[in-house]
Amino acid sequence: MVAKLGKPSRVLVGLGAGNSLTQMQSQSIHPDIVDTYLVGVGAGAWPTWNSPDGAYITYTAQAVQAYGATPMFTFYQMAQNGGGNLSGINDATFMNNYWGQARLMYQRIAALNAPVLINLEPDFWGFVWAQAPGHDPAQMPAVVSSQAECSGLPNTAAGVGQCLVQMGRKIAPNALLGFPPSFWGTSPTAIATEMQAAGANLADFIVAQTSDRDAGCMEVASPPSECAGRTGSFYWDEANIATPNFHQSQSAISDYRAALGNGLPILWWQTPMGVPSATPGGTNQHYRDNHVDYMLRNTQEYGDSHTFAIVFSSGGTFQTSISSDGGQFARLLSQYLTQGGATLR
Repeated sequence: MVAKLGKPSRVLVGLGAGNSLTQMQSQSIHPDIVDTYLVGVGAGAWPTWNSPDGAYITYTAQAVQAYGATPMFTFYQMAQNGGGNLSGINDATFMNNYWGQARLMYQRIAALNAPVLINLEPDFWGFVWAQAPGHDPAQMPAVVSSQAECSGLPNTAAGVGQCLVQMGRKIAPNALLGFPPSFWGTSPTAIATEMQAAGANLADFIVAQTSDRDAGCMEVASPPSECAGRTGSFYWDEANIATPNFHQSQSAISDYRAALGNGLPILWWQTPMGVPSATPGGTNQHYRDNHVDYMLRNTQEYGDSHTFAIVFSSGGTFQTSISSDGGQFARLLSQYLTQGGATLR
């Protein structure tokens, strides 16, 4: 995978949402990958963020490439009607707009004539699993085959995933596609069955996730809304004895990868950026977490389990970023690169 990206043969390190190129430059941070969200369907959605329609992709990707990084886009359109509201997938008007924007994304990426990573619809697949009859995306109706690129595909949620792959292959062969599984209350192998039906095994990589929030944000007595409503232990055990811990996370995604098939490489995405602390909690943009510290000090563990990249970013407005981490990411990335990086398996 890294050869396709034209990058060094080591585990790559990236940055995403909440970390601007200006902030990276001010700290002399040079990530291998920079991730950007594409959000919404219809009025106010990402195609309208620059003129002409879709130019946002062109301008963003060119700026990232000029900085020496590979562009990555997180395609996040299914959340338009609200998290968990899947009513749009069987609505012809909504889905015609949806597919038109997907096509535009691929057309803009094709015109770049360089490799681009795409993360296809985070959270959506978890909601499909929860709501589809028998947890089977092939049993949930959706508008798919009306699109010329996907005329032979089933009109189901499974067909949505298959169409995203097929459309991408036809329009933008330089696009490298990944699906993000959601392990919500079931086993990685069960989710692999769902994701196979959606065509995830035909993609180029797996998008893995640890947590989308700093642990401390979920530990405080009165958390901001983006961290509210969660229960359990949140700060991961670096010794990998207590639950939750890093080895458990690695094992879950390895089980998923084995069950999915095709031996796809793994990209860890939206990995939280807080700074370790023995004191639970914290304050807005300064909540404790230890993912950056552990994953950039123990990166070889990830390389040994078929990881080709780790992308760090804040998953919400009140999470830590490079502008509020006291230089942690810049320091640990520099140490990682000075040591030569983690080898790939």
